[in-house]
Amino acid sequence: MSINLRNMTPADKPPLMEILHATPEFKPQEVVVAEEVIDSYLADPVNSGYYILVAETGGRLAGYVCYGPTPLTEGTWDIYWIAVDHQRQGEGIGRRLMTEAEGRIRRAGARMALVETSSKPNYEKTRRFYDKLGYVQVSRIADFYAPGDDRLVLQKLFT
Repeated sequence: MSINLRNMTPADKPPLMEILHATPEFKPQEVVVAEEVIDSYLADPVNSGYYILVAETGGRLAGYVCYGPTPLTEGTWDIYWIAVDHQRQGEGIGRRLMTEAEGRIRRAGARMALVETSSKPNYEKTRRFYDKLGYVQVSRIADFYAPGDDRLVLQKLFT
């Protein structure tokens, strides 16, 4: 299976929104925020502060990753969003998106990348994904999102 990675274009928004709406881990209000970030990027890809890569397989959008430099830091970048079509998960699309994003982040002079995620059981697969990519949990804020839903911050250092 061939995976084509490229920068997002306006034509990618409708299928990407379908993927986000169909991702069970994302609450409706999270999808609203993801769409605001997408719109900000599409309105001004150079100055939005975000970078968005999409993955295509078989001529169809299969996933995306959104990342950018963390404001007010030197060499710290955030991976804000990653999603892969539920039917395409397990095919290496997420790994390819992350590998490409990390390569671009490194070339931009980053010292580290951070990911924020939930401690809820339905995020276990997501946490294993990041663990396999070398991310390490560096903080946990209890009950951050809601009672019983801790905020986990994962870090990958670039040397």
